[in-house]
Amino acid sequence: MATVLRKDDQPRLTSTRDGRDRIDLVTEELFGTTGLKADLITYHPGDSAAAHYHTDCDHYFFVLRGEGTLHVDDREEKLASGDVVRVVADEVHWFSNPHDQEFEFIELWVPAPSNTVWVNDGDVCTWAPADAASEG
Repeated sequence: MATVLRKDDQPRLTSTRDGRDRIDLVTEELFGTTGLKADLITYHPGDSAAAHYHTDCDHYFFVLRGEGTLHVDDREEKLASGDVVRVVADEVHWFSNPHDQEFEFIELWVPAPSNTVWVNDGDVCTWAPADAASEG
């Protein structure tokens, strides 16, 4: 049977590290699946994630709008709307938005990750409910 998750019911989160926004699209809590996980991520101008890797999944990114930079291992890849990226398990990666417009993509993990490793001690990305982040 089809399941519909209405826009207003999708969990909205804000990064505790910078200004990024996340909307959960597919999670175990929402749909009962661990075969994949998906989010919509928005990087505002100047946002940058922490270097990390996942030990147990491939990671796909579908750029919807704007431009940004993928940092993967020791190289940089410029990305723009319409680009698709695959990062394999154990590949160090992060994104940055050095532009003056928003950079947005859907990220998809197959299967859902159970282990994320942060490369630099103390530099991690955590998420808080958007309402709680705006209250603090």
